Amino acid sequence: MMSSLPANLAPDDLSPDDLVPGNSVVRPGRRPGNPCFSSGPCAKRPGWSLDALSGALLGRSHRAAEGRARLNEVITRSHALLGMPADWKLGIVPASDTGAVEMVLWSLVGRRPVDVLSFESFSATWANDIVAQLQAPGARVLQAEYGRLPDLARIDWSHDVVLAWNGTTSGVRIPDGSFIPDEREGLVICDATSAAFAMDLPWEKLDVVTWSWQKVLGGEAAHGMLALSPRAVRRLEETPPPRPLPKIFRLTEKGRLIEGIFRGDTINTPSMLCVEDALDGLRWAESIGGLPALVARSRANLDVVSEWVARSGWAAFLAENPAERSSTSICLTIVAPWFRALDAAAQAKAARRLAAVLEDEGVALDIGSYRDAPPGLRLWGGATVEAGDLRALMPWLDWAEALVRSEFA
Repeated sequence: MMSSLPANLAPDDLSPDDLVPGNSVVRPGRRPGNPCFSSGPCAKRPGWSLDALSGALLGRSHRAAEGRARLNEVITRSHALLGMPADWKLGIVPASDTGAVEMVLWSLVGRRPVDVLSFESFSATWANDIVAQLQAPGARVLQAEYGRLPDLARIDWSHDVVLAWNGTTSGVRIPDGSFIPDEREGLVICDATSAAFAMDLPWEKLDVVTWSWQKVLGGEAAHGMLALSPRAVRRLEETPPPRPLPKIFRLTEKGRLIEGIFRGDTINTPSMLCVEDALDGLRWAESIGGLPALVARSRANLDVVSEWVARSGWAAFLAENPAERSSTSICLTIVAPWFRALDAAAQAKAARRLAAVLEDEGVALDIGSYRDAPPGLRLWGGATVEAGDLRALMPWLDWAEALVRSEFA
């Protein structure tokens, strides 16, 4: 594949390092302004600097009035920005999205049969926890390979249902909530960590939603967010957990919801530096137009990659169905004949080499596919990523592929 020369470069100006050996693909001249395309922790918002944290409440108790106020501000701003129903509860919990999901599984799963969708690494983890660790009676795992969703028609809505809205490690998302009935007996528990703030979530179809600060708004890790519908709160209050719970998992006391969790009284000590960073991301989101602007920015990023994939000749989306392609965790697989001719071990090595070349050039950091996923690339396209940076990266992908091809083919 021939890449056009950079505008400021004539053929006579080329050095041997500008051309891939045995190939006419030219080293691009333009670089992304921000090479951070990691899927977590993700790129900071445009214009971010450490000055954004200068007002952090350091050296103070998070239980002081001002500390509680800032924690509660994260809750209220998040609640409003996401358009969450007024009667939903939202709280800050330990251990990122993983902690939030585990709290819910340990507190809710086991009271009735449960269906869990498993189609990538993290949803497979929830399935394993439910079946092997919690040993929930009547558990069914509805499974699909990377790149596909399970058969949603198989879900039994008299059961509780556990699902990831967006497969962070597969690039497959649930397109909408039309498959979820308005009237259902069980609860719908949704891990939305790489969907919240970038995709429209159908709150009326869900009962529990979790996410972390480190994804779409580019916050720092360690803390999770847990949102509960009135139906979920009733379940927690009316039926005791079917197992003993460690302190950090307890959402009720003497049969009542611990309301303080949902006002900023965290179960364990939070980082007030991370809290300040979360507030900065929320304020930025509000300043650019709120949720519609965040969704539009993420979709624009997917559009950039989609246009490039259509003409690349060597890369394809891991997600086969266009309606199910994630706009945040954009997962690519390599379909070039030279790559397909390699055995599995060589394919994995070539894909790692491709990501390493781009990292060595300083144009894309941390974009190798997840360790359990098929070999390829994973580009974060959340709202903090600039479409212009992705656009600048695309010719580098072609250049790196040609270089790796010359080494492996």
